[in-house]
Amino acid sequence: MAEMGSAPSHLSADAKRWWLSVVDGWEIDNHGVRLVTLAAEAWDRGVQARKLLAKEGITYHDRFGAPRKHPCISIEENARIAFARLVRELNLEADEPDESRVLRIGGRK
Repeated sequence: MAEMGSAPSHLSADAKRWWLSVVDGWEIDNHGVRLVTLAAEAWDRGVQARKLLAKEGITYHDRFGAPRKHPCISIEENARIAFARLVRELNLEADEPDESRVLRIGGRK
């Protein structure tokens, strides 16, 4: 885990800049820092998948010659979803917590 003032070293330069802008620009506790880190990792994973897709294409041919979806498509999609959910969970757009985003355990308010 990174200290509050330094981004995790394994993140890309873009993800580090974003991580620092969030951690330095918002009041975030240790739990929030972990969520920011996970979001930055998801962003990086999506970028990695996108680069591989640009190089290898969105399809490949299986051993029978049939076209198949490249596995990186799912990796990119999942990374996008994870990033969006984590950013939403951090509630970075609002000045106050949104009542609709209150954590519900076991279906109860």
